[in-house]
Amino acid sequence: MHSAVLLIEFGSIILALGLLGRFAARFRFSPIPLYLLAGLAFGEGGLLPLGASEEFVATGAEIGVILLLLMLGLEYTASDLVSNLKAHYPSGLVDCSLNALPGAAAALLLGWGPVAAVVLAGVTWISSSGVIAKVLGDLGRVGNRETPVILSVLVLEDLAMAVYLPIVTALVAGVGLAAGSMTLAVALGVAGLVLFAAVRYGRVISRFVSSDDPEKLLLVVLGLTILVAGVAQQLQVSAAVGAFLVGIALSGEVAEGAHTLLSPLRDLFAAVFFVFFGLHTDPASIPPVLLPALALAVVTAATKIATGYWAARRAGISVKGRWRTGGALVARGEFSIVIAGLAVTAGIEPSLGPLATAYVLILVVIGPLTARYTEPLAAWWTRRREPRGTAAVADHAVEARPQTPVGD
Repeated sequence: MHSAVLLIEFGSIILALGLLGRFAARFRFSPIPLYLLAGLAFGEGGLLPLGASEEFVATGAEIGVILLLLMLGLEYTASDLVSNLKAHYPSGLVDCSLNALPGAAAALLLGWGPVAAVVLAGVTWISSSGVIAKVLGDLGRVGNRETPVILSVLVLEDLAMAVYLPIVTALVAGVGLAAGSMTLAVALGVAGLVLFAAVRYGRVISRFVSSDDPEKLLLVVLGLTILVAGVAQQLQVSAAVGAFLVGIALSGEVAEGAHTLLSPLRDLFAAVFFVFFGLHTDPASIPPVLLPALALAVVTAATKIATGYWAARRAGISVKGRWRTGGALVARGEFSIVIAGLAVTAGIEPSLGPLATAYVLILVVIGPLTARYTEPLAAWWTRRREPRGTAAVADHAVEARPQTPVGD
């Protein structure tokens, strides 16, 4: 009987997610807020609480995080990461300073303590690679001059996660300074070792994993990723970081084939992950933190736009491209939820989960809008501030030009 209820509940969740995804695709916006809302509806205090499938959904959510990070790693080669790190690390430092500090300050002002401050700093710092990539594709900006700058900022954030996530994992687990330092040292050692192996022996690793049979390639890549993630977690390093590093180690045709095969699984389990996060958030706990979440969203949307503008200016991009860069980086999503999920699971601060949910909901909706409209709004504001006489003279010159005789 329990098995039948489990199948009914889990099937209902998957069906609901599919319908929500189709609805979001029809109106061209990210389905992440709808998945979070579905979790709120199915969780405790929601419209239709689920009990039998919660443990199964929790396992699916963990696989979802692993696949999200693996797919991000597959997007980059180790050499790309090294070159981006060398060329754009100042932009990464500005990004961290402008966007992590508001989250940390908000947690301290709310009286949540230093551990929650470190967690909320990460929530407000990291942009959503998934949402931003989709928006760039929808707007036809993949080939724009500013797009490499956007991707460089995202890559630096992904790299920073290899250091940040182990620190947060150690902090929320309540381990001491020595144990935390050991965890960080292990994480940095593993990350450095994998990056070295990927640069030096990437072709050998890819050849070992490679297979002409899609089924065997899928099984080997998925099995290797979950195995490495489990070992990483056993060593007190984030499983997500282990998956990310596996993705970096694979390259060429293997990476392309794995990306194609794993994309549907990533989409399925990532959706389950967002639902799982919503399941653990009581909808009644969101209204009390809605105002702080909204204020934090407004502040960090502005700081992200400033980050993108500065990074694009440093790369020699035109003014319009600078505004487009800043607007594209506003969306938060999967990483913010992953980070908040660590704190929620550890029971650090009861209000942190609801605030992070509300914060991501706001920015995942606003993000595509800022990507589309930041540049035209900035252009409109610039024209409005120009002296009227200048604009009038320019308009008169444009109108008068066709009336000038050709022979003069």
